[in-house]
Amino acid sequence: MRLSELARLTGAHLIGDGEVEVTAIEQDSRLARPGVLFVAVPGLTVDGHAYLARALEAGAQAVAVQEDREPLWRPLIEGGGADLLVLPDTRRGLAQLAAAFHGYPAKRLKVIGVTGTDGKTSLCHLLAHVFNSVGKPDGSVGRTGLISTVECRIGDELLPDTGRFTTPESPAVQAMLAQMADAGCEWAVIEATSHGLALHRVDECQYDIAVLTNLSRDHIDFHGTDEDYRAAKARLFQMLDESADKGVTKTAVLNAGDASAAFFAGQTKARALTYAADTGADVRATSVAADALGADVLVDIEGRRLDVRVPRPGPFNVHNALAALATTLAAGLDLEAVVRAIGTWPGAPGRMELIDEGQPFTALVDFAHAPASLQAVLEHLRATVRGRIIAVFGSIGERDRERRSGMAAVAAEFADYSIITDDNPYTEDRDAIIADIADAMRAAGKREGHDFAVVPDRREAIAQALAMAVDEDAVLLAGKGHERTVHIGDTEYECHDPTVVRAALRSLLAGRR
Repeated sequence: MRLSELARLTGAHLIGDGEVEVTAIEQDSRLARPGVLFVAVPGLTVDGHAYLARALEAGAQAVAVQEDREPLWRPLIEGGGADLLVLPDTRRGLAQLAAAFHGYPAKRLKVIGVTGTDGKTSLCHLLAHVFNSVGKPDGSVGRTGLISTVECRIGDELLPDTGRFTTPESPAVQAMLAQMADAGCEWAVIEATSHGLALHRVDECQYDIAVLTNLSRDHIDFHGTDEDYRAAKARLFQMLDESADKGVTKTAVLNAGDASAAFFAGQTKARALTYAADTGADVRATSVAADALGADVLVDIEGRRLDVRVPRPGPFNVHNALAALATTLAAGLDLEAVVRAIGTWPGAPGRMELIDEGQPFTALVDFAHAPASLQAVLEHLRATVRGRIIAVFGSIGERDRERRSGMAAVAAEFADYSIITDDNPYTEDRDAIIADIADAMRAAGKREGHDFAVVPDRREAIAQALAMAVDEDAVLLAGKGHERTVHIGDTEYECHDPTVVRAALRSLLAGRR
């Protein structure tokens, strides 16, 4: 696409003749090359405008810059080294340029966005499974696109992962949506994290249905205040009103049991559909019979009764099943087929993932890395496990320090024994993080060596916890889920909890034979 056409489509101010042929859009100067439009984005720690010269030296012939950074880009005009697109906000503009470059792919798809503090990933994977499983009126089954923090897929086909920990940048999002549309997908499911929303990575996705799981305190280190965190989430619902009409009634799917539901309903003109486990809602559970592997749920949907088997453990998976039913109701799917599909869901990687190698106790991997999510998992185990609960957890570095004491307080109350270990210290001192958690455990009346232990290396902590377990105990590996490495400063070590657990269990069981 010519630069002049991108300028026309996005309303950017063009400086130059605009004849440059753009073959890719990048915000990382290290990826600049001939044909690349380099978009200079002011970041959290560095400003992309400082890398304009480097991008041009690497072969980029066009750059997009931000109006208020003129002292940094004005010399480019004087030197005549490149064509420029000038934008009010290059972070927003990055998504606008990417969508235009790929031909606005979200307009060729029906798009579901999922946000909330907990359960986003699991719900996205459940929805993708359901939409992939449920037949169309003509009897065919269409492929569904998925963009989540765990993986991105078209149907069952995995797309290349970038090793990220959150939502991909908008050029990658728009490129994947284009792949999905070209592959004939009817629906796309996008996990809309607060970072992704605040940083405009999931702008221009033309949402038809927006879903809220819940809202609790999180990511204050990034957003600054609870209000700013909530405002980032609200952006998803506001975008319903900006999206193209694709024949789907724009709908906000809201958790009626969450105190924030009314706030989010007020962010959009779209209709609201509610779900809840224990309060009045459009989709609600009238009874829940939980077991260690899942739950049997009787669901009332606008006066219609459905028996739903939720094949993953925990009350949050019951909530996700209700959210999926409300979402598919909004999408116009056959609910009987949806119920059957929910019953065959294999779960999301690293989310309430039971590891079974024939051991006489429960081994569970979950992504719970905040106090509220850790408490939810431990409460579930307390209700379903006869033996002790052994929890392995840490706290992420470069986050608000209150999380450490919160995690410790929850573990002190709901676990019988805890092993404090690494959970991505990043640039912070791993020992200091662990010491903060240990101090909070002591403040809660727990004794090191009796109620908890400190084992910094996560692989060793997992092995020690599993070696302690006896019949009917439960070992919870919390905080890392699907992630494959532990990041410490400029180094890392491999630790994929499910893989480490399986290997340790096989070794234990072999030694007991």
